[in-house]
Amino acid sequence: MSDKNILMIDLNGQYEKIKDQIDRSIIKSLESGKFINGPVVKEFSNNLSKYLNVKHVIPCGNGTDALQIAFMALGLKPGDEIICPSWTYISTAETAMFLGIKPVFCDVDRATFNMTAKNVEKLINNKTKAIVPVHLYGQSCDMEPIVKLAKKHNLKVIEDNAQAVGCKYTFPNGEIKYTGTIGDIGTTSFYPTKNLGAYGDGGAIFTSDDKLAKKIKMIANHGQSKQYQHKTIGCNSRLDSIQAEVLNIKLKYLDKYNKARNQMAENYNKAFSSVEQLHTPELNQNSTHVYHQYTLRINPLYRDPLIAYLNGKGIPNRIYYPIPLHKQKVFSKIVDSNYNLPNTNLLSATCLSLPIHTEIENSSQDFIIEQVLNFFK
Repeated sequence: MSDKNILMIDLNGQYEKIKDQIDRSIIKSLESGKFINGPVVKEFSNNLSKYLNVKHVIPCGNGTDALQIAFMALGLKPGDEIICPSWTYISTAETAMFLGIKPVFCDVDRATFNMTAKNVEKLINNKTKAIVPVHLYGQSCDMEPIVKLAKKHNLKVIEDNAQAVGCKYTFPNGEIKYTGTIGDIGTTSFYPTKNLGAYGDGGAIFTSDDKLAKKIKMIANHGQSKQYQHKTIGCNSRLDSIQAEVLNIKLKYLDKYNKARNQMAENYNKAFSSVEQLHTPELNQNSTHVYHQYTLRINPLYRDPLIAYLNGKGIPNRIYYPIPLHKQKVFSKIVDSNYNLPNTNLLSATCLSLPIHTEIENSSQDFIIEQVLNFFK
């Protein structure tokens, strides 16, 4: 067992480097007495809008709320269907079910872990109203064919960008856009472990459509156009000022943080490339990667023994996700027991994520690599 305190993500180490800035900004918000939707929330919104080159950033309570508000803003109603991957966290589909919308689960590409237009197209029917690509683990889905498919069938595109803030996608014509700004609406989470993470819950919705932005703002604030004037049914989902202070500072470092994650990923890739039983992450050629997670595919005969070995060495690891959504009990009423997503099933049996974070000097990465290589000797 290692005597090192190895972390999956080092939030304390990250905080220590910006502690003075964070502490001053939080005290400033406390002294202002403006705790909900204070001036700093608008400031952060504007700064993130400039960073992403998107017209509107509407902060909200969390990433799950962001998805729900997006569905509501697009007028999706009970009985409608959306298409989303099964290989993702439950929020993507859970919010649809909450609103009476049926999530239809599609398979993903086994190399990049992301949905493809080819897999989506076979699931489209007259009830389909939207496609929800999830930019999983930090890289973009291949968005150009997905957007083209959506236009062909008059569907909306809602990007779940909770794991990929700062990732860029290049279209065949050379145009470059940040993930979350490509579809009709993008959503994200500022959960503390995200690449751009708060010190509590938070989320945001992105759009360049003025009418949609107006509707999103109303929905997030009890459906109000003005105080006590309610034009639609909404919810109560707001980013508090303290979280905005934290995010405003961390946004300045986001590119640096993502660069550090890429360096760790490069180190892993170089070390593991010659191990026959391991498949290092593959890149979509049109996308950058921000490595929210570093996820290997492992020969299924070796995965559980490797997990036990790493645990014994004090090395954290995680399976994202051990049970795909189409096999979750909560969705059993809408998914036939024989429903088969072969790539998703394969990934649930072979994937394993290793520690990756911004504090590479404190990562004990050499020890992690050494132990993984020792296991396969």
